[in-house]
Amino acid sequence: MPSFDTLPSADGLWTGLRSLDGQPCTIAVQDGRIAWTGAPDAMPAAHAGLPRHAGQGALVTPGLVDCHTHLVYGGQRANEFAMRLAGASYEEVAKAGGGIVSSVRATRAASEDELFASASARLRSLLAEGVCAIEVKSGYGLALEHERKQLRVARRLASAHGVTVRTTFLGAHALPPEFQGRSQDYIDLVCREMLPALHLEGLVDAVDVFCERIAFSLAETEQVFQAAQALGIPVKLHAEQLSDMGGAQLAARYGALSCDHIEHLSQEGVDAMAAAGTVAVLLPGAYYTLRDTQLPPIAALRAAGVPMAVSTDHNPGTSPALSLLLMANMACTLFRLTVPEAIAGITTHAARALGLQETHGSIAAGRPANFVLWDLNDAAELAYWFGQRPVRTVVRQGRIAEGSV
Repeated sequence: MPSFDTLPSADGLWTGLRSLDGQPCTIAVQDGRIAWTGAPDAMPAAHAGLPRHAGQGALVTPGLVDCHTHLVYGGQRANEFAMRLAGASYEEVAKAGGGIVSSVRATRAASEDELFASASARLRSLLAEGVCAIEVKSGYGLALEHERKQLRVARRLASAHGVTVRTTFLGAHALPPEFQGRSQDYIDLVCREMLPALHLEGLVDAVDVFCERIAFSLAETEQVFQAAQALGIPVKLHAEQLSDMGGAQLAARYGALSCDHIEHLSQEGVDAMAAAGTVAVLLPGAYYTLRDTQLPPIAALRAAGVPMAVSTDHNPGTSPALSLLLMANMACTLFRLTVPEAIAGITTHAARALGLQETHGSIAAGRPANFVLWDLNDAAELAYWFGQRPVRTVVRQGRIAEGSV
């Protein structure tokens, strides 16, 4: 794999493009950043002499943002997929020794280099489809040395692939086997030892918790949030996936960046998120894989003005998805999002869910050059097709990272 730094610069004038509303547009890139964008006939004369990149009528969008992934892990869990097909529930799989804990065993057994190699292969699939920023959670180590290992790999992925990576510490993902029956002891370890150490090492951009009957209680979740708040780290939450625990209201009180899954979200939770400016992250891949029937309250979120992001939730157990465009299609077909909502969900709102709204999710002057050229005639095709990759060119961090011009 060539070094990202050796890829061609995207500096120049990108002409012959069409925006999402079908209008002609031009993008000027200088020193890896967007210097100007707008209608071709409004281009400032100062940019006229830049080298030209002919878009040839390509549709252009911001670089895609995958705002909820568990990309770094050992092993895989196809056997659990078969168990669920045979009738086992998510909770029954977990109680049988499967679920998150099975990935913990495989992740602990893998070296950092092995985890980097497997995560790199998965990441390349997402990058080839136009992803320019991604979140990577820990949570399959559940011990300091192994959580550190996962987060170190996430940082390596960023530098090796030239992609913006936001790391999220998910130490409170499940109770490790050695702490069975001692949930409070483990939460104390997460809050007093693991999080402070990883924060000191510069490995944590946000903190997450799996708040659910089979995971951690509201009180335990709040302890983790308090520890994060004391260190000045933003929080997010796996909320209301299997039941209404009231996690969204708690997360909103702590100004959470996002609440994710939210199939069982109540109106009180919707209102709390709206007041706090918390993003709702929809994860149709997990909904589909688990054959869930409880839809997220899309109409209530829409009515309250809660921004809705869409993500792969890539993980080995419940969403082995490596296509953000497929998730956009699923968000439309399963959750009834409109096409503009789905596109905003994998760009603008996804960036906001990671706290990256000032640098990602839209094409604007002053931002790093992250945008995608698509061989498509209509914006609706971004959510319409599945099983193909209509990317022509990906400009990522100011370089031509995928395709050509």
